[in-house]
Amino acid sequence: MEKREDWRSILPYLPVVMRSSSLFWPSQVVGALRELGCGRVDSGQLLFIFITELRNSLSLSSEPLAPSAAHGYALFFDELISREECRKWFEEVLPSLGDLLLRLPSLLEAHYENADMVIDGKGATVRTGLRMLDSQEAGIVFLTQELIAALLACSFLCLFPVHDRYEKQLQPVNFDELFASLYNDYTQKQEDKIWCIIHYFQRITSNMPKGVVSFERKVLPWEDDCIHISYPNASFWSTSVKPLCRFEVKSSGLIEDHSSETVEVDFANEYLGGGALRRGCVQEEIRFMISPELIAGMIFLPSMADNEAIDIVGVERFSSYTGYASSFRFSGDYVDDKEVDPFGRRKTRIVAIDALCGPGMRQYREKFLLREINKAFCGFLQQSQYQRDQKIPQENFDAMETSEGKYSYQEIRNSQNDYDMMENSNDIGVATGNWGCGAFGGDPEVKTIIQWLAASQAGRPFIAYYTFGSGALQNLDKVSCWILSQGWTVGDLWNMLVEYSTSRSKGETNVGFLQWLLPSIYDHDSGMY
Repeated sequence: MEKREDWRSILPYLPVVMRSSSLFWPSQVVGALRELGCGRVDSGQLLFIFITELRNSLSLSSEPLAPSAAHGYALFFDELISREECRKWFEEVLPSLGDLLLRLPSLLEAHYENADMVIDGKGATVRTGLRMLDSQEAGIVFLTQELIAALLACSFLCLFPVHDRYEKQLQPVNFDELFASLYNDYTQKQEDKIWCIIHYFQRITSNMPKGVVSFERKVLPWEDDCIHISYPNASFWSTSVKPLCRFEVKSSGLIEDHSSETVEVDFANEYLGGGALRRGCVQEEIRFMISPELIAGMIFLPSMADNEAIDIVGVERFSSYTGYASSFRFSGDYVDDKEVDPFGRRKTRIVAIDALCGPGMRQYREKFLLREINKAFCGFLQQSQYQRDQKIPQENFDAMETSEGKYSYQEIRNSQNDYDMMENSNDIGVATGNWGCGAFGGDPEVKTIIQWLAASQAGRPFIAYYTFGSGALQNLDKVSCWILSQGWTVGDLWNMLVEYSTSRSKGETNVGFLQWLLPSIYDHDSGMY
């Protein structure tokens, strides 16, 4: 019954059709996809005509695409790429995508057949099937990389229905706006964003990856349910006796390149992916371009509420890049050599948390300090680790396979210890930076302390903080070392932050938190150490 409910919740948002409990493509779509290898489509202009015909076959003609999408596809494939690259795309890559799409119904059928995991001897299950994970619905979805590739091929060909996505608080997932933006306001960074996507398709059609990616909506319940950690109040933070975790300041480098396994913070929009499929090209959008499998989460994860975060484990990185924002450039292939966990997921964990946008002076009010620290806490927290003694013993997981049987989840035994292998955070720290700053307008010193407090309370062993050249954080290493030398708890530092923020709100100080806390390290004339 639950599997049928999963189908019903997601089917209106997928391009495939269900009849007699089976998923399939209409015959016109099957015919068109089979013809892709016949050379009929060999230019960007003809590609968009093909897309239009496919959409008509799926009765999507009443949902118009971005007006300049046709020009964008033509511009990229007919003018911006070389003749050899164009030939390879239309003779090799596109036909392979057609073959992949022909398998989408069977990939989905196999997915639902094997989706749920048995976790105890009484038959209780963890639902892992593709479904809508609505707001306030904590849950997890496991997708094979092969199924994700097929879904992203649907995005490239603009086959997802769009009529109810806005009402459902979902982002558009078709690529029409991505290509339309290229034509409407050409920039090099927009072309290079598309190159990342094109490179991803080149890679997966030449060698389909066989791993797994999980997408989890995490929720701190508003009310205490005696099972989960509920949304903390100010008293929770002010009285916490948790010790502060180790603090590592990184004056250079990138979050995604951290040397050890960490929770990588996605400086997210409340709508997962932000402007990735439009003109956006800052931290979140860049992460989605170099690891396009992240885009799959936009299909079924509506916007995040203040007590929610999204955890994504297992995505593969396919592209190298340089620059940021307008200077972003695709710089070639990237070989991801991350280890794989017992569930077939690469040990890459990305947590999406959305900060207040344009908070101004209200960010110093306790209500909004709580909002930010609880948002980060939700993202960094692993409930099963935090409440170890309340966990249900786990016994095994059903074997699962892709449609070709080339990969299967290994059976997990020894109950609790082996189940912890999936979410063991004992040695996994947090890699982050100026979350909610920059375009979002947050105070980088306050946001730094908030993330440190949240990581410490969540039991993370360390936080690696990438300053990205922020002048306000030049003394962060000295101040964090001093704080740790005092043996402060989470509650101690939180109370200092609240005291500072109250003074800032009242106009009693206009210096940054670090200088306010430890003025002795600042030279009175220059304002710096």
